[in-house]
Amino acid sequence: MRTLIACLMLACLLVSCQTQTPTGEKTFEIAVVPKSQSLVFWQSVHAGAAAAGQDLKVKVLWNGPASETDFAPQINIVEDFLNRGVDAIGLAPNHGKALAPVVEKAMQRGIPVTIFDSGIETDKYVSYVSTDNYQGGVMGADRLATRLKGKGKVALLGVVAGSVSTNEREKGFQETLKSKYPDLKLVAFQYGMGDQARSLAVAEDILNANPDLDGIFASNESSTVGAVQAVKGLKRVGRVVVVGFDSSPTLIEDLYAGVLDSLVHQDPFMIGYEAVRTLNDKLRGKAPERRIATKVYLVTKENLGSPEIQRLVNPPLDKYLK
Repeated sequence: MRTLIACLMLACLLVSCQTQTPTGEKTFEIAVVPKSQSLVFWQSVHAGAAAAGQDLKVKVLWNGPASETDFAPQINIVEDFLNRGVDAIGLAPNHGKALAPVVEKAMQRGIPVTIFDSGIETDKYVSYVSTDNYQGGVMGADRLATRLKGKGKVALLGVVAGSVSTNEREKGFQETLKSKYPDLKLVAFQYGMGDQARSLAVAEDILNANPDLDGIFASNESSTVGAVQAVKGLKRVGRVVVVGFDSSPTLIEDLYAGVLDSLVHQDPFMIGYEAVRTLNDKLRGKAPERRIATKVYLVTKENLGSPEIQRLVNPPLDKYLK
């Protein structure tokens, strides 16, 4: 009898990860792998993915590395999901080149992959869902130019080389300065490595090396936090205009206080939702869109109270992340 029970338990472990509803319909397992899990941005993506899971009746599995620079652990997480035999994978690659082989492996095994947030150096995927990141960089340059009346010295606090999404923002910012605002001089461009403490140290170095700096554009949440803390710590509030990217409760407080001028904002909830929705469509025999570009918004103290902006900065995390 014990041998029979052991065999039955082993058989249960070997079956497909698909389960069935009481009506006999398949319930697919869709793995979603973010760049990291710590920032509010990724929590919002998680909430969107979970919302899609509820609406579409699929099981969403969420796991990501501790840091946006940890592409080796991210590869291992994707490999683990492949070994588990999930039905599909949504991936925000930390590095466009390093993650390409594991994505191609998944597609070769018949496991569809949607890329979200940041691009990848392969065309072997189902859909690509992300913000128009280049336009986000353009928006940041335009905002600084407006606030500085087209003249002055500015700095760019980036994230990490090889991250396609933030590299596109940084490219959009630099190219817009060159083409539209020749009197706005970019005097420093350094990376904060996706870490708030590192971004703070880099921002302090930039500010100390450029006592006459007029503005900073920071291209993600961690770099924005670092830039704001540096401006506060070095008592440059009111002298240096900071335009950031994404948001968090503390950054919204800084916006209200006037320490932070504005935020270029994505729609992370919708990014997570669409990543799961495209994979569900593919699994059910539909043809999802190859490219989905979500909007960018400029958040200021003046429009912060509008319903559209409140939806972005206060996503329903408690409702979906229980």
